[in-house]
Amino acid sequence: MTTTPVPPATMRKSALWALGLLALATGALESVVSPTLPLLQRELDMSPAQGALLSIALLITGALVTPIAGKLGDRYGGKRVLIRLMAVVCVGGLVSALAPNLPVLLLGQVLQGAMVGALPLSFILVRKHLPTDRSKVAIGVVSGLFVGGGMAGMLSAGPVAEQLSRHWMFALPTFAVIAATALLGKLMPGDEPGHPREGGIDWAGLALLSLTLVTLMLVLALAPEMASQPLVLVGLLVLLAAFATGWVAVERRAASPMVELGMLAQPAVWRSCLLTFVICVGTSGALYLVPQLFAASGDGYGFGAGATQIGFYLLPGAVAATLAGPLGGLATRRFGSRAVVASGAVFLTVGLLAMAAVHTEVWHLVVGKAFVGLANGLCITAMLTSTATSVDEGDTGIATGLVLVTRVVGFAVGIQACGAILTAGTPPGSDVPAESAFVTGFVLAGAVTALSLLVVRATGRGTRS
Repeated sequence: MTTTPVPPATMRKSALWALGLLALATGALESVVSPTLPLLQRELDMSPAQGALLSIALLITGALVTPIAGKLGDRYGGKRVLIRLMAVVCVGGLVSALAPNLPVLLLGQVLQGAMVGALPLSFILVRKHLPTDRSKVAIGVVSGLFVGGGMAGMLSAGPVAEQLSRHWMFALPTFAVIAATALLGKLMPGDEPGHPREGGIDWAGLALLSLTLVTLMLVLALAPEMASQPLVLVGLLVLLAAFATGWVAVERRAASPMVELGMLAQPAVWRSCLLTFVICVGTSGALYLVPQLFAASGDGYGFGAGATQIGFYLLPGAVAATLAGPLGGLATRRFGSRAVVASGAVFLTVGLLAMAAVHTEVWHLVVGKAFVGLANGLCITAMLTSTATSVDEGDTGIATGLVLVTRVVGFAVGIQACGAILTAGTPPGSDVPAESAFVTGFVLAGAVTALSLLVVRATGRGTRS
């Protein structure tokens, strides 16, 4: 019995749609904690410190998994590694959905963090199955759908948690990830492994990077409470420097390093990493502060909104972030990455400073958050597209993995810093931060983002794709 072959163009298009659906589903699963964190803290009797730990567990795991996933994808083939990685994510989603307490939920979030490695693997597949011009747009679409899925998850998590339960807000996007992974496995053609590299997983590098990131988060989270104990803070800073120095030393000597720091010698890669870190530190100010200000109920500021209301207020940002991916890909092809990043950084800075100055009405924050979502999406897409198409095809996963690790670290640093600002700005005997703390957070986030314009100017024409 003979079967009718599927035309290559049709197969390719359907496979890329499946890749986009997977990005949408994983983005939704990644984001459900943020708008429902107050609800989770109440139901699981978590302290604010435990809530902060829950909010960054996925980010830290993602930063550790991403470079390994990109390297293995280049070595063994993007589809093969992506399917196995998503199996871990699905297990993590189910563990989170069934979690009866905080330790089990943390375990689920740690496993879910593997989803961050899906993006560089997706870029490997796009580069192998599409010509360069079309791959730029496809990378933008996949990136945009991941961001849009994240915003959709933030929008839907509140109603699902309040109307059904917190268990279902993890279960529903997990089911979508399972379905999208099965569809991708059926439709995506297999890709040939890239150039092989000898050596196994760099466990020493993984351990030292883990210790570095955990210590960094501790320094940022505990800094406001250590004003009376400066020696403890100095000790943590020394420990942080020791771990970071040890990690760099191990990576430079490893036969098969976890993160190939030599890739940073390429101008397109180190520029993208530097810009990504600065922009994401600034963007995380809006990511963290806007929902907190919506939920706050202070004297003359805040709105006392619940999880469902917060998700609804973030809807315009979801639309803007979703459009940013494909728009960023098209704009990068038309104008070059330097122009797109500079324009996005201007929008981002204006949006953050505007929210610092005016935040007395809901629509002030809604519009500001939409500006931030659009601008961040344009910047990240432009930098990922430029990086992915500026290195050898076999290095796509490693190079984009470095950028995505920087993105995750930037968000984690920014969120922890903003959390520290709100903690320091909470009056004694109150659990609501002062309005000045929110203003300070927005201003500092805008100032950090403005630094990206100096970086773009300093790097000059070299950041063009």
